[in-house]
Amino acid sequence: MRYRKFEVEKLLYNNPLSNDKHVKDWILEGKAKISFKEDKLHLQNELDPEIHGDNAHWVYWAPKDFPDKIMIEWEFYPIEEPGLCMIFFAAKGENDLDLFDSSLPKREGKYPQYHSGSIDTLHLSYFRHKWEDERAFRTCNLRKSKGFHLVAHGADPLPPVEDARPPYFLKLIKYEGIVQFSINELPVLEWEDDGETYGPIYSGGKIGFRQMAPMKAAYANLKISQVTLVD
Repeated sequence: MRYRKFEVEKLLYNNPLSNDKHVKDWILEGKAKISFKEDKLHLQNELDPEIHGDNAHWVYWAPKDFPDKIMIEWEFYPIEEPGLCMIFFAAKGENDLDLFDSSLPKREGKYPQYHSGSIDTLHLSYFRHKWEDERAFRTCNLRKSKGFHLVAHGADPLPPVEDARPPYFLKLIKYEGIVQFSINELPVLEWEDDGETYGPIYSGGKIGFRQMAPMKAAYANLKISQVTLVD
């Protein structure tokens, strides 16, 4: 498969995620433990999934809206599994509302609220080590919601925690209908939305990180840049 090439035009957002000041305006849906160690943002569940089930999972949103034609880059450090890590992007409320519009139903971290609720978003699961079948055959999955549509997947090169040598450099491009994802510059998937099969192409919106308990992970150096298609 031939992957399109993009060029950075300008940096829009640069957040080292190294202390609490860097996330003071971020919005947590659900309950999570948020801490900082060695200049990295550490995230883990607050609630026990054995007791609270799906209520133990959560989403952590950057408060800023981003335009279309962007590259999202971040460093990822898996610490403890099992679990699952995901990023939401181009996220808006239904009918083009702001994601946090007061008219939308409250969200508390339960997955159906995000894939089949009152928001439109793309979401990529890139560390799927939660369930036995996910660990047996590891993939990165791209979905378009509302509707939980699996639109693309690719082989996941990330190893189990005991074999990991982080940081892993993740790069996600959203350019009109094109979504492209790579890890350590290794292409993982590329998909182009036709704007018809699963509804119109999404444009700008918000970005958020999701973890499924009991996953523990750290993040650093989140950057969002405007890009242009060069090839």
